[in-house]
Amino acid sequence: MAKNDKMTAYQTQFQKYASMNAEELERATKEYEREFIIEESRPLSPEGEKLWRRAKNKPGRPRMGKGAKVISVSVEKGLLVRSDALARKLKVRRAQLIARGLRAVLAAEAKR
Repeated sequence: MAKNDKMTAYQTQFQKYASMNAEELERATKEYEREFIIEESRPLSPEGEKLWRRAKNKPGRPRMGKGAKVISVSVEKGLLVRSDALARKLKVRRAQLIARGLRAVLAAEAKR
């Protein structure tokens, strides 16, 4: 179903209920006053499952390389201040600056 078809269906439903008087509206919506009865439910369609998974999963951060691992590292305070200043100057996050430094050291060691 195209987006325009969905909007048209929504507008049609809205107009249907908007044109009812209070008594008609109460009769039309009476079924929604019942408690949820599990026996009357049915499994999600494949499209419904796909939508459910998308809604349920949080977007998270984009994966880079093989993903990320959170670690705890002790850094001398003065070095941290200097590195944070450089990260601001370069407009990168602290973690990006550290990763950049690690790559540079690993590349230099690989050349030895």
